[in-house]
Amino acid sequence: MRSVYLDNNATTRVDPEVVQAMLPFFTDQFANPSSGHNFGASASAAIMTARRQLQALIGAEFEHEIVFTSGGTESDNSAILSALELMPDRTQIVTSAVEHPAVLTLCAHLEKTRGIKVHRIPVDRHGRLDLRTYRATLTPHVALVSIMWANNETGTIFPVADLANLAKEVGAFFHTDAVQAVGKLPMNLKSSAIDMLSLSGHKLHGPKGIGALWVKRGVRFYPMIKGGHQERDRRAGTENTAGIVGLGKAAELALSFMEDENGRVRSLRDRLEKGLLQRIPDAFVTGDQQKRLPNTSNIAFGQVEGDGLLLLLDRYGIACSSGSACTSDSPEPSHVLTAMNIPHISTKGVVRFSLSRDNCDEDIDHVLDVLPGIVSSLRDGSSFRPKPAKRRGPLGFFKPTGTDGNP
Repeated sequence: MRSVYLDNNATTRVDPEVVQAMLPFFTDQFANPSSGHNFGASASAAIMTARRQLQALIGAEFEHEIVFTSGGTESDNSAILSALELMPDRTQIVTSAVEHPAVLTLCAHLEKTRGIKVHRIPVDRHGRLDLRTYRATLTPHVALVSIMWANNETGTIFPVADLANLAKEVGAFFHTDAVQAVGKLPMNLKSSAIDMLSLSGHKLHGPKGIGALWVKRGVRFYPMIKGGHQERDRRAGTENTAGIVGLGKAAELALSFMEDENGRVRSLRDRLEKGLLQRIPDAFVTGDQQKRLPNTSNIAFGQVEGDGLLLLLDRYGIACSSGSACTSDSPEPSHVLTAMNIPHISTKGVVRFSLSRDNCDEDIDHVLDVLPGIVSSLRDGSSFRPKPAKRRGPLGFFKPTGTDGNP
């Protein structure tokens, strides 16, 4: 049984070249990069290389605009809290109704504990931002605008460059959560009005537990984590050298694979969508089908439960999801689809397929062979007993799996 991984918006496989780049910093080059001896200097030089690799990927002007963090959530939180600290007379935040929980949960907390007014800009049925409402909320009371570059569930891309220009007109900071966009879309931050950008290593074939916040040169920043003088006093704590090196290598590889991401991977995504919609009635793609990440397809299958779909797909060795991995334990419908006014009966059967450069035609063929029969069986209530599948183990070996889905 073929093993197919289509949950790359949740996390990606660490590229073997990334692993090889990281290994020396667990063994021979283990020194603290802040130490004054040659051992420390070697680690410090590796971190500088990683800054430049990331700088090239996102089109930053200076390598020291990169602040390394533990991941996207820390980067998002740091950007928002910094803006509020630096503009104490401004007590409003503008964001979208479809942001990642890393932004929305903090905003809700700030409403309750600090009385911050949060404007959550609605979206239309395609997940596109209501620009009229956005413009109306921009006043001198706004400290920060935080709008994602691309949605993690639907892949819908927002016009962040234009949104940043509008935010500048009222003197507000502009931050974008670009966790899903970095490595998939070409970027040129040096020519934009964006002030801060968040990214995460494990979304672009790098390791987990490492990310970055890009802070444009000249933009004021107040650190959330205080202590030593690392990251030019913007993020205290001994640097995660191995993780940073891994992120840098992942950024270098992502830049080299950008054409593949927007060509071959997009074609695989489109073939998957076309094949499923031809074979399965009462199904539709959510989100903006023109301005969308090249790897993401979020499909609603009517008259079925998403949990049942995912369970049966998993038994056939196909890994995908019903939305953000950070909200997978919630019984409530996706806040993204709710904001898009997708009917509740359709939101119950949504599956997100997110591809990567690791996927191939045979993966798509396997899904097209399996999924129509699964949907049909769930809709007519017939028993569904897949043949015992084989599951990939942690090192790429296969292990047998019973028909109940348990090893």
